[in-house]
Amino acid sequence: MNKTITLNMPDVVKTADGKERRVGVEIELSGLGYQELVDLAGELLGGVAKPQSRYVSTLETPLGSFIIELDSDPIKDLDLADERLPQPIRELGGQAMEVIDAAAELIVPLEIVSPPMAFSDLHQIETLVDELREAGALGSRNAIYFAFGLQLNPELPDLKPTTLVRYYQAFAVLYDWLKARHQLDISRKFTPYIEPWSSKYTDLLIEDNYAPDQRQMMVDYLESNPTRNRALDLLPLFAHLDKPLLDEYVEDPRIKSRPTLHYRLPDCDIDNPDWHFSTVWNDWVVVEQLANHAEDLRELRALFMDSRKISIRNLTTSWLETSTHWLESKGYV
Repeated sequence: MNKTITLNMPDVVKTADGKERRVGVEIELSGLGYQELVDLAGELLGGVAKPQSRYVSTLETPLGSFIIELDSDPIKDLDLADERLPQPIRELGGQAMEVIDAAAELIVPLEIVSPPMAFSDLHQIETLVDELREAGALGSRNAIYFAFGLQLNPELPDLKPTTLVRYYQAFAVLYDWLKARHQLDISRKFTPYIEPWSSKYTDLLIEDNYAPDQRQMMVDYLESNPTRNRALDLLPLFAHLDKPLLDEYVEDPRIKSRPTLHYRLPDCDIDNPDWHFSTVWNDWVVVEQLANHAEDLRELRALFMDSRKISIRNLTTSWLETSTHWLESKGYV
């Protein structure tokens, strides 16, 4: 029997204009056929599927529009029945696509992308993940080429630089703790898209007097991290804040503008009965809580700065050990 875990909520659940905060969820998995996943998700979410292309469907639900797709643009765009192709190839197209489909569903992740959902509706994602496990969904641990993730896109309380910096600082000091808890599979550890921020940027970020305006905040980050491949990707947020400035450093059509953070670190370990969506979410809530408790953030940031100095203690005690003990002593975990 699956262990029931409560979905924790942060203290700050509303935006500055009084609306409930929302979060988008992205789940990568295998073990199910594409159409099987579409049908099952539709049943579980009470939605109606509308095919958009060969491997992309929208699912209209009471929560909004979900997208279910095969996470590979070349295969999604492949059409061997295209009239521009020679007739002999088109005649063989059906058989060829069956082979391609079978292979793709074995090695390319399927992805469920939620709409922005109210925090209070996240129990439905918990139920969805548990039901997909029961149906045979597989996660990262099942093959070396599986590097599946579960990504969160939490809306921020507001977009003031002071607020954003607090969230960045909380994530920076908790990165080692989060990675230890959610980067368990070797296939994900060797991928480039879960890297920490550069040390140069982190050192600047955690300084006591770091208080940039919006432009300087973006420049400081982009000069050292001009890439989507970060465990906490800030580029969608920057596209929302100042797209022309972002384009001076990074031009990538995959960057989607949104007033959220893009948390990419966790594995999707969906077939593990001891793993739940709530385990990922609740650890993100620790980041939320730390970002919104100024005195605790100041204290842990000071310990983090000290841990980066050369000393006998730092040679014998890791930051992971120090931060874990601190979180436990303060009641965060």
